[in-house]
Amino acid sequence: MALPLPPGLVPTEVAFLCEMEMVTIVPRQRLESIALLSGDTPALRPPHRAQLPLWLALLLKKQRRANIVPPPWLHPESLKDILNHETNVDPEAFSPPPPPPTRSDGRGIARPYGQASSEPKPGEVALSPPFLPSCTQDAPSGYLPYHWLELSEILLAHAADDIPHAAEVRALLRDLQEVRAAKMRGSTVYLEGGGGVLSLRGVGAMELAESRGFISGVVEGVRKLGASAEANRREEEEEDRRGGGAEESDEEMGF
Repeated sequence: MALPLPPGLVPTEVAFLCEMEMVTIVPRQRLESIALLSGDTPALRPPHRAQLPLWLALLLKKQRRANIVPPPWLHPESLKDILNHETNVDPEAFSPPPPPPTRSDGRGIARPYGQASSEPKPGEVALSPPFLPSCTQDAPSGYLPYHWLELSEILLAHAADDIPHAAEVRALLRDLQEVRAAKMRGSTVYLEGGGGVLSLRGVGAMELAESRGFISGVVEGVRKLGASAEANRREEEEEDRRGGGAEESDEEMGF
C-alpha cells in the first residue's frame, strides 16, 4: 500500500523543476540542434550565446563544451543590495519580487505583460509572479527570482568557476538565507488568534517547500487552541445557565 503523499511540492521536486529554467551559455564547441520534448534547441556556434535548459547546460559544462553565464542577480553587488533591503530597509517583510515587465504598443503606451491593452478585459488572465518572465533566472539585478535558492546552489556546485567572486557570493547567499529563514519563522506570530494573515510576497519556491511543514504545524496548533478555547467557553456558558436556573427555582420555593 502506497503511503499518502505530503501536500505541496517537496524540496527535491522543486529542485527538479528548477532544472527546467532557461540559462545563458557560451558554447566552446559547435553543436547542432537537439530535438527535445519542449522543442528544438538552438544550434551552438562559438562564441555566440544561446539559451538552454539548466539540466542541458550543466551537462555541457561537465563535458567542458560550454560555460554558463551567471544571471545578473547572482553578482556580489546585487546580493549586497538585497541583503541591505532585508536587514535595514524593511526588516519585517521579504524583498519584493522582480517588477513585472511591460510592453509598448504601436502608440507608445506601456501595457502589462500578457495583456492586449493597458486595461484588463473581462475574462482575460493577468499573469503574476512567479509566472512572469522577470521571475525566472533573467531577473534584473537587485531582485530574487522564484527559484533563486536552488538555482544558486546548483550553479555554485557545478559551475563555480563561471561565477565571479564565487566565495563572496556563497557567503552572501548564506547570510541572505539565514535572514529570510528567521523572517519566515518569526512571521508566524501574525497567525496567533486564528485571524492573522501571513504575507508570502517575494518568498521563493524552495523556501516555501522547506517551511511548509513548519507553517502547517503552527496553523494546526493555532486551530486546536482555538477549538479548545471555544469548547471551554461553551462549557462555562452551560454551567452559568444551569446555575442561574437553580437560583430561580430556589427563589420560587421561598428559600
